Amino acid sequence: MIVKFAYFLKTSLRYQNTKQFFYNLLENQNSPYKGYVDFFIISMVLFSVMFLIHEIDNQTDELSESFEKAILVVFTIEYLLRVWISSNSHKIILKNYEKSQYLNICFPIWRTLYEVVEAKIRYILTPMALIDLLAILPSYRAFSFLRIFMVFRLLKLFRHFHSIKVFINVLSSKRFELYTLAIFIGFLIFIGSVAIYLFESHAEGGQVKSLFDGVYWSIVTLSTVGYGDISPHTTSGRLVAVVLIFSGLGVLSFFTSIMVSGFSEKMHDLRENRTYAEIKRYKDFAIVCGFGRVGQHIAKQLAKDKSKFVIIDSLEQNILKAKELNYTAIHADASKNGVLQNAGINSGAASVLCTTDDDVINVYITLTARNLNPNVHIITRANNIDNVKKMYQAGASNVIRPFEIAGMVVAEYVGQPVAFEAILGIIRADSDIVMETLKVNAGSNLEYVEISKIDFLKRKMILLGVISSNPDHRIHKNSYAIKHQHFYFNPPDHFLLQANDLLVVLGRTMSIDYFRSQI
Repeated sequence: MIVKFAYFLKTSLRYQNTKQFFYNLLENQNSPYKGYVDFFIISMVLFSVMFLIHEIDNQTDELSESFEKAILVVFTIEYLLRVWISSNSHKIILKNYEKSQYLNICFPIWRTLYEVVEAKIRYILTPMALIDLLAILPSYRAFSFLRIFMVFRLLKLFRHFHSIKVFINVLSSKRFELYTLAIFIGFLIFIGSVAIYLFESHAEGGQVKSLFDGVYWSIVTLSTVGYGDISPHTTSGRLVAVVLIFSGLGVLSFFTSIMVSGFSEKMHDLRENRTYAEIKRYKDFAIVCGFGRVGQHIAKQLAKDKSKFVIIDSLEQNILKAKELNYTAIHADASKNGVLQNAGINSGAASVLCTTDDDVINVYITLTARNLNPNVHIITRANNIDNVKKMYQAGASNVIRPFEIAGMVVAEYVGQPVAFEAILGIIRADSDIVMETLKVNAGSNLEYVEISKIDFLKRKMILLGVISSNPDHRIHKNSYAIKHQHFYFNPPDHFLLQANDLLVVLGRTMSIDYFRSQI
């Protein structure tokens, strides 16, 4: 029965989804909902402590008792859920069962159950789990004598405040230095306590009557607090005080340097975590990989259109420049899985733009992005025409050849300097003229209409070309292949528009919007 139930849990999609749902709520840092749960738990902890303080000088009322019961229910459910998701019991059972079947031996049921219980107990004995337990036990009548431990609820904040976690990580990373400092402080306190006790205990007017007084005085003096309630009266005692004061200054300086160096080392991680937290709030945004000349121009246009985007670059100077422009930027290698995952390729990213000046890097980024998200739109820059096919094979949705496009524009408009200047103006964003695409929908006014029938000049627009996958258009010249489509540059007057064709036009925004409303 146990094995059958374990197989049922393994194959139950509802069970797996439910467990994953609660894991995302309580443990998954990348889940957009965990922040709300953290805020709710933090609020409950602070309110419960406020009520506890209120009860010190006031009689417990019905509202306080009801609120305490509600908090108890919430904390108990949270604790049980954390114990549940801490391990997969059915996997332990099935692992031992399948092993016994393979080796043709008796299934060790009791040892298996012991492993299941041991996995849960191992989690229960972790520091954070013990804090969770101490936060709820004092509220039960059977454990009312533990009321003093209600203050442990404040320690639950360590689990939900990321800044506190960072502080603990800094202390953990510098534990060797802190251990050394602690030993040195202990040595100073021991020497100072013994010395002041020897010199002051029998001196006339001496205030150090016990070794504990000496320890207390040494700690106060070493910390440079100096309450003044105990002060040395002998010359030897005062010399001990001078030594402890100067030692205290050195100890504080050493401790400060340890903390500063620790936070300096973690500062990069802190900035990245803040960036990742900001990215989680984005929807339908673009990931720009590479902040060179092309990437900078793309980011400028995206910012102008008030579109959300994230920049990833491995060069520190490019990231610094992006941050100077207040762009969301990540200093990392975009070809790595973890970097794109943290950048939100599976949680809100609509497109990936590979704009580095190295075709090999662009291919790697394209491969990684397509592997992580088969549905994301990938636009890749190709500097060498020989690499275009490779980029499509890597998974690019579209491949842009900037140098070839520039040469084509120059070749077409070399005899028309006015038009050429207009094109340069658009590229430099010197005017309010924009380039947009207009789709020919089935049944619209443009379907089965020749180009000559549309007076673009009268509508204050210029037709650059038509993007189409219709094979009927292959008879026309100036055709440039675009993955399953062709771009027909400067099409002839007898070009017959078909459904799903895209018109690439130049013009002012108002002209294009008005024309779009007419079709």
